[in-house]
Amino acid sequence: MKQPPAASQAFAEAERDAIYRVIRARRDVRHGFLAQPLPDPLLTRLLTAAHDAPSVGLMQPTRFVVIRSLAIRRQVHAAFLNANQQAQSRYQGALRDQYAGLKLEGILDAPQNLCILCEPESEQGHGLGRQTMPETAVYSTVCAIQNLWLAARAEGVGVGWVSILSPDVLRSILNIPGHIMPVAYLCLGYVESFGSEPELERLGWEQRSSLQRVVFEETYMPEGKR
Repeated sequence: MKQPPAASQAFAEAERDAIYRVIRARRDVRHGFLAQPLPDPLLTRLLTAAHDAPSVGLMQPTRFVVIRSLAIRRQVHAAFLNANQQAQSRYQGALRDQYAGLKLEGILDAPQNLCILCEPESEQGHGLGRQTMPETAVYSTVCAIQNLWLAARAEGVGVGWVSILSPDVLRSILNIPGHIMPVAYLCLGYVESFGSEPELERLGWEQRSSLQRVVFEETYMPEGKR
């Protein structure tokens, strides 16, 4: 059977397998970081992978702040502790106890942190694609984060996303202007090992949904009415 023209553009089987493998093996790493800093050429490769991500209107809104200073990481860690205490108070009973036992960051353990920002009003791209959906600027930055995360996993580098932080506090610590949006604060470094499954799943915090549960045909029909 003659292959469709697009098939000739596919990567070789081993290369495709590597892509799917790194997607499945990606983990949110919160502990086990090694003290050895990443070599500059490796860090540059990861940042390049992020910078190569697609962006709406080719606006490239993503900005990167590399943080190696222990003094700054201590300030961020103190901000995390405050935000985490507030988050913990929202849970009750056994769930609160379980939350308290979770390791949710590696800010001081990872020898370098990375704050990823979005400039949503950037004039680059001339507003293409943002007229009806301005949030696509932030979506573009999230694409950059995923690029970096997959590249990091392929390089044997752990990444942990610390979302329990106040954006305004981050702005103050890192001198981020008001029109720039903090999107992700990442812990980045070599790790002792990668888990065979997501940690929150292993610890029983939550379980993955099946693909069947989240795929719909033609129109969306909420669960329970399918």
